[in-house]
Amino acid sequence: MIFLIGYMGSGKSTIAKRLSENLQCTYIEMDEEIERREGMTIPEIFANHGESFFRAMESQLLKELEGQLIVSTGGGVLLSAENRETLAGHVVVYLEASFQTIEERLAQSGNRPLWSGDLVEKQKRFNQRKPLYEQVATETIQVDNKNPEMIVEEIIFCLKNNDFEHTNE
Repeated sequence: MIFLIGYMGSGKSTIAKRLSENLQCTYIEMDEEIERREGMTIPEIFANHGESFFRAMESQLLKELEGQLIVSTGGGVLLSAENRETLAGHVVVYLEASFQTIEERLAQSGNRPLWSGDLVEKQKRFNQRKPLYEQVATETIQVDNKNPEMIVEEIIFCLKNNDFEHTNE
């Protein structure tokens, strides 16, 4: 499995889909899968059940994944030490975006429950998560000012240089 991690708005879902097409394997977008299972959107899950319920769903799904997959994780999946341990031993690609890039990408987004509040609070959350991404990543790809094709090419280059075969589980 290949896991894509990074802050919300870093491009995980877009890159996972394109990478899976290139490598000819299935991709899973964890947030979409949780929405499907719960029958409601992520903002509705947060509003009706709270963040801790969502994080438990995220952890459960992470444990259930198996096979030849490209997985787009949620931006907060690494808040759990258990989830960080689950990712150990897998290829984990950190899509690193600057706070400025994230802010520009999410400025128009109304469906991100944790992208609210003032700028200081947003920056604080971003800074708290960055070391977690860095800790778990087996590869880091800087995504600022790059189109999805460039990012996918970089990931594939890294995979080939590390003798990774996508057929391995």
